[in-house]
Amino acid sequence: MNSYLERLRQELEDATGGASPSALAQAPAGKWNASQILEHLFLTYKNTNRGLAKCLDKGAPLATRTTLQQRFATLLVVNLGYLPGGRKAPEGVAPRGMLPQEVQQAIAPELQKMGSGLDDCERRFGARTKIMDHPFLGPLTAGEWRRFHWVHGRHHARQIRERMGKSR
Repeated sequence: MNSYLERLRQELEDATGGASPSALAQAPAGKWNASQILEHLFLTYKNTNRGLAKCLDKGAPLATRTTLQQRFATLLVVNLGYLPGGRKAPEGVAPRGMLPQEVQQAIAPELQKMGSGLDDCERRFGARTKIMDHPFLGPLTAGEWRRFHWVHGRHHARQIRERMGKSR
């Protein structure tokens, strides 16, 4: 697995390792708990995998043209590693109530699948080819997708640690 995705898997394991279901359910009022954050991440990986499968099935990238706003957002998130807070998650990746142990078991295989799909797209279409669009950042290359998921997952791993009272 690519180093960004491997580091992400390790980061999430470190953040949740040894946590009981009750620890994963703790959260400030109006905020997602650790289990819901993990489910959100799992759903983003699942959606990315769905898009990668479509690219590979079609035999062509699905990316559209990049706007100036998307270029700036990609620079901020992917290149500088800054994920601005306060944005509401799209409906398709909002938690739906998976059991904590279910999501903990499902996340690593989904990451592994994503790594394989990104590798396949990169081999097939080239490392510099924008393969598909992110809902906010627009079209990304396979490498940019890996880096995005690392930045996004690291952001949420910090939140998980806060919810569970873990320090880094």
